[in-house]
Amino acid sequence: MNTRKFAKRFAEKTPGRVPSQIHAGAYSATLHYLKAVAALGDKSTGPVLAQTRKTPVQDIVFGNDSIREDGRVLHDMYLFEVKKPEESKGP
Repeated sequence: MNTRKFAKRFAEKTPGRVPSQIHAGAYSATLHYLKAVAALGDKSTGPVLAQTRKTPVQDIVFGNDSIREDGRVLHDMYLFEVKKPEESKGP
């Protein structure tokens, strides 16, 4: 339910709007960057990039993710297959 907490906080600051996937991604990336800067006490590009790649991404929107060497973020995704109504044995 952490995503609901994020959505509620977002809605409080932007009345009448709810966050999209783009908002959530921007929040996650910015938070991770700021954590790296705080850990280093420096904003230099090279050290900050190295710090972001070695630090797991942990936030309320996407949970625990990792960053590959090429900068891509890896996070769990779910694939669900739903039965057709005629395949169901119950209501």
